[in-house]
Amino acid sequence: MLEIQDAVTRILACVSTVEAESVAISGAFRRVAAESVSSAVDVPPWDNSAMDGFAVRAAEASAGARISIVGEGAAGRPLEGALPVGNAAAIMTGAPVPEGADAVVMVENTDGGRDGSVTIEVAPAPGANIRRRGADIAVGDVLVRAGQRITPGVAGLLASAGVAEVKVRKRLRIALLATGDELVEPGGTLGPGQIYSSNPVALAGLIEEAGGEPVLLGAAPDDLDGLVERMRVGLDADALLTTGGVSVGRYDLVKDAFEVLGIGMDFWKVRMKPGKPLAFGVARHGGRDVPVFGLPGNPVSCMVNFLEFVRPWMLASMGVEQPFLPMVEAVALTPIHETPGRAKLLRVTLEETPLGWGCRSTGSQSSGVLTSMARAHGLLFRSPEQGPVALGERVRVQLFDPSFLDRADPGL
Repeated sequence: MLEIQDAVTRILACVSTVEAESVAISGAFRRVAAESVSSAVDVPPWDNSAMDGFAVRAAEASAGARISIVGEGAAGRPLEGALPVGNAAAIMTGAPVPEGADAVVMVENTDGGRDGSVTIEVAPAPGANIRRRGADIAVGDVLVRAGQRITPGVAGLLASAGVAEVKVRKRLRIALLATGDELVEPGGTLGPGQIYSSNPVALAGLIEEAGGEPVLLGAAPDDLDGLVERMRVGLDADALLTTGGVSVGRYDLVKDAFEVLGIGMDFWKVRMKPGKPLAFGVARHGGRDVPVFGLPGNPVSCMVNFLEFVRPWMLASMGVEQPFLPMVEAVALTPIHETPGRAKLLRVTLEETPLGWGCRSTGSQSSGVLTSMARAHGLLFRSPEQGPVALGERVRVQLFDPSFLDRADPGL
């Protein structure tokens, strides 16, 4: 039985870099930059006003001074010409600062202006309320690095510098095949002993979050010929994920299907909880190597295996610099009973405490309790030799969502 890191190493040895394509910046969210992009312009492109108010020469705008207004500048409609000596210009937020002005007085620090002049009530310092040219982005600044995932903020940054298209890695097409006669699509009618199929729905979301494209193949019956036929269709994708059928029961047929399809099984079983019965191999199909992941059927085990093994393979294949879930330290706010023997990935919530991050168990850690994943912010990692989590113990937690660290109220 492999350790987690050994399994990850074997899977990442099967990475091959995905081809690149150019896409409109509006469609680049969650894509991975295939090349670094530097700015060809300054942002902002000229000194502009940070406030609604009046552009002045600071030396002429002492408290109590009354200054004639010569015109108005607005975003998209700048004041024409230089600001004459001894005059002010009404100016709106974002408008270019006219030549000659070196400060903007907020309208709140004036009488508002009337009868063609304005009285200054609070004198401005030179440079007050002016955003300088290139203060955000200067020509030559790197906007996105090759291997960086494009977030909405990064997409906005690129757009602000006039970038209309960006070269990104193609989205990986990941085929999803559930297995089992007991599975019924959500919305269907359950028969005796049947359950709704949830794993493909959860996995499709995880695939999209990782920047891939899920290809849903439905559910295969507990029949080897039917399973082989559906898996063969899935090999047309960049990778195939099956769920269920990888344990040791009479109807656990995925390993047999590997053999029929000529999929070289690299390993089966990882020393971890949940997620022990993971099968992994590579199929040679259509002149390509196609990774095949046989994920467990229990919903928590299925999702954890995806996060620990499939997600890193996907991100590494798309050239992401850091393909693993981010890790933070936290203090255990509740004890969690566990026994040594396998690496444990325990579902926890995170919250702020006076001592930093704290974590709590989401409740039952059974691999069939999907609410434990739905409520969790991350996975508390325990090595095989570690037992129960003690109250107050410092632990390591893998975060599902890195943006969680930026939340104003991380406990919610």
